[in-house]
Amino acid sequence: MPFSLQSGFERTLRIFIQSPLIEEVIVLHEGGFRPTSPKCHIMRTASLTSGKVLNGLIERIRTDFLIIITEPAEMEIPPATLERFIDVAESTDSGMVYSDYLEKEQGDLAEHPVNDYQLGSIRDEFDFGYVILFSIPAIRRALKKYGPIPAVVHAGLYDLRLKVSVDHSLFHIQEFLYTKKESDANTNKVRSQHEDQFNYVAPRNQAVQKEMELVAAEHLRNIGAFLEPRFKNVPQSEYNFPVEASVIIPVRNRVRTITNAVHSALIQETNFLGNVIVVDNHSTDGTSTILSELAGRNPAVKHIIPSRFDLSIGGCWNEAVFSEFCGRYAVQLDSDDIYENPGTLQKIIDVMSSGDFAMVIGSYTLVNESLQEIPPGIIDHREWTDDNGHNNALRVNGLGAPRAFDTALLRKIGFLNVGYGEDYAMALRLSREYRIGRIYESLYLCRRWEGNTDARISIEKSNRYDAFKDKIRTVEIMARRKLTAK
Repeated sequence: MPFSLQSGFERTLRIFIQSPLIEEVIVLHEGGFRPTSPKCHIMRTASLTSGKVLNGLIERIRTDFLIIITEPAEMEIPPATLERFIDVAESTDSGMVYSDYLEKEQGDLAEHPVNDYQLGSIRDEFDFGYVILFSIPAIRRALKKYGPIPAVVHAGLYDLRLKVSVDHSLFHIQEFLYTKKESDANTNKVRSQHEDQFNYVAPRNQAVQKEMELVAAEHLRNIGAFLEPRFKNVPQSEYNFPVEASVIIPVRNRVRTITNAVHSALIQETNFLGNVIVVDNHSTDGTSTILSELAGRNPAVKHIIPSRFDLSIGGCWNEAVFSEFCGRYAVQLDSDDIYENPGTLQKIIDVMSSGDFAMVIGSYTLVNESLQEIPPGIIDHREWTDDNGHNNALRVNGLGAPRAFDTALLRKIGFLNVGYGEDYAMALRLSREYRIGRIYESLYLCRRWEGNTDARISIEKSNRYDAFKDKIRTVEIMARRKLTAK
C-alpha cells in the first residue's frame, strides 16, 4: 500500500524508512540534514503550517495516503499501527484518521485519549495527537471544491483539515496506537498551566489568531453557517425590575473567598440602584453562615438557598435571574474572584446602556490567592471584532469575563444546568442574534488557586469539558445553518 510521510524529527525516520508500507518519506527541514535512504527526500522549510508549503507538498505526492507527524517529537510507532490506520481509512472512507496515544512522562507511560470529532469541533487547538493520516483523494477533492490552502503562515494545516471535514469524516480510533517518547527538551521545559491555557490570547500570537479567524470564517461559509453582521434590536422588557443591576454570585463551599467577593460587589460606586444576589448551592463548609451574616447586616445582599439539590452553576444562575430580586442587568462575579476597583460595575452598565447590547464582556487579570499577578496577566480577548466576533466565537473556547447580560433575554433563553460552559453556551446563543459589547481594560481579578473548579484537571475531565463545548458548537452551527437557509 503506497504511503507518503512528512516528519519533523530525525530519530523517528527509521521507523518509516524501514517499513514496507511507506513509499516515500518527506522531511521538512531548514538545516543541513542529509537523507540516508533513497526513500527519504527533503523539503527545505521548517514549517508545517504554511499554506505554500502544504500546497507544494500535496502537489508532489503520488500516493494514496499522507501521514503527518505534527510536532518534532520522537515516536514509537509499531508496524501494526500503520496497518490499522490504513484499514480504518479504507473501511470508513474517511478523509482523516487519528488515534489515542501513550506518552512517556518522567519514565512512566501515561494514557492520552483524545476526543471524537464532530461538526462543532472547529476550534483550532483540537487535539488530534501527534500522528494523523490524510486521504490524498479526499484532500484533492476538498481543495478542488473549496479552493487551495490560502497563503497563510500559521493556519495552513487548520485550513486543510477543515476543508476535508466538510464532506468527509475525521475518524477517531479509540486505541493507543503509538507512544510519544519523552525528550530532553520536554523534560527540561517548565511551562505555566495558565500560559498554556491562555496562549491564544497572548499579544505575541495576534498574527496567528487573525489567520485562524480568516480560515474559520471561510469554513463557516463553506458549511452554510456564516452570519453577516446584522443584529436584532434588544426587545424592550416587559418586567418591572427592582434595581438596575444585580451582581450574581453562585457559590458552593468557598469559605476562604466568599467574603472578599461579596465585599468587592458591595463597595461598587454607582449612580443607580443595585444589589448582590448570592445563590448558595447548599454549602457545607461555613459559607452559608457567612452569607447569612452578610445578608443580615446589609439589605443589598440577597442570600438564596435553592430548594433543589440538582443544580450546577448554570442552574444557580437561573435561580438568581428568575428571582424577584434580579435587576434589569445581571452581572457575573465568581465566588473566587473580586472586582478590580469600585468603578467596575458602573463601567459595565455604562456600556450596556450605551448600545443595543444583549451582553457585555470585560477583561480580567489572572492572579494568585494573594492577588499577585501571574502569567499571562491580562486576558482581554482582542480577537473579538464587532463584524466577525459572533462567527469567531465558534472557534475559541471562551469569550472572557466579567459578563453582563440583559435579564429579560436571560429569562427567555435560560442557562444550561451545567458546571462548565454554561456562560459560553449563553454567549453563543445571544451572539447568534444580538450584538455583544466589549470592554478591553481589566475589570476583574481572577484568582487561580488549588481550590478552583478549573485547577489542574485530568486528561479525561479535560476531554469531557472540550467535548461538551464541541457539542454546544454543533448545536449552534446547526441553528445558524437554519438561519442562513431562510
